[in-house]
Amino acid sequence: MNLLREIQNCNSPQGPRITLGRRTFINFSSNNYLGLANHPHVIDSAQKAIKKFGFGSGASRLLCGGSILHSELEKKTARFKSTESALLFNSGYSANTGIIPAIAEEGDVIFSDELNHASIVDGCRLSKAKVIVYEHKNINALEKLLKKTKARRKIIVTDSVFSMDGDIAPLKEIYSICLNSALRIPHSALLLYIDDAHGTGVLGKGQGSLAHFGIKPEPWIIQMGTFSKALGSLGAFAAGSKDSINWIMNTARSFIFSTALPSCVAAASIAALEVIHREPELLKRLWANREQAVHGITKLGYDTAGSETPIIPIRTETVEKARQISRRLMEKGIFAPAIRPPTVKEPRIRITVTAEHTEEDIEKLIKALSKVS
Repeated sequence: MNLLREIQNCNSPQGPRITLGRRTFINFSSNNYLGLANHPHVIDSAQKAIKKFGFGSGASRLLCGGSILHSELEKKTARFKSTESALLFNSGYSANTGIIPAIAEEGDVIFSDELNHASIVDGCRLSKAKVIVYEHKNINALEKLLKKTKARRKIIVTDSVFSMDGDIAPLKEIYSICLNSALRIPHSALLLYIDDAHGTGVLGKGQGSLAHFGIKPEPWIIQMGTFSKALGSLGAFAAGSKDSINWIMNTARSFIFSTALPSCVAAASIAALEVIHREPELLKRLWANREQAVHGITKLGYDTAGSETPIIPIRTETVEKARQISRRLMEKGIFAPAIRPPTVKEPRIRITVTAEHTEEDIEKLIKALSKVS
């Protein structure tokens, strides 16, 4: 019974406050990190696109489903990620389950972090490659596995920000391992695939995890990111070299066989990228709010699992304890659902802070948590 899920439907837009039924709550459960889901420029751009292009796209991109806005977004995304090319997908899930099988074939070996997102896990399963799961962020273990494993091609797959723990992958070290490996094997035999869903718009002045670590987007690195989190829109992308993106476009089944995103969605994502460039104060506010929240939560003695980002988990010993804390928070006007198995091995409350939260919102959260433990 404690694992039974229920759908919560909002009567309001996504924001620092949401309405569920007849009650309004301070929302600490959204991935709308920069508050762009309701930004006037994003909304206005989507509305103008609907008037010009209608809503439904009517076909896949390889037929006639794409518009000039899709192409414009791909070009802007490539510039944003400092890559040669980019390709749109309908969601992060469809991106991972399409791209990974496209780049990993029989005879290849995928090295996957044990806490990678479910969509990565499913993408690996759909590929014909052998999958080796390495201990979370354990660089020594990964390097040993890479050295002792023989394969036609080796592919390291990792989240940049782990969505349920809020910690950041050691990409600098992984990058160094790849460079060392590249000295022994051709670049074409080694790939690094980064799921930057929770890093895009959050890390590296918004550009994501590679920018955060000062890593050059090499031709053997493929980045996946989403527009549905910090950018407040919908959809996902692959970003990389022209050759890799062209290969993905021709082989990723979730791209080939899916109706294209509506043009108004592409317009919203273009606008979101423009806002990130024009309003850097949003990112500064996000991180200031994150620091306020994590300081207050850890001061209360909660285990935040080494969070380094606006995702702040509060670990609990049991599922019932997580549900109890969530219920108590709701009684105090705060929405922060319990996260339970099989989504995670260890139950927790997953707090996500946004740029739209006020200092008072965060203080209310901390005060509420001080009374529910």
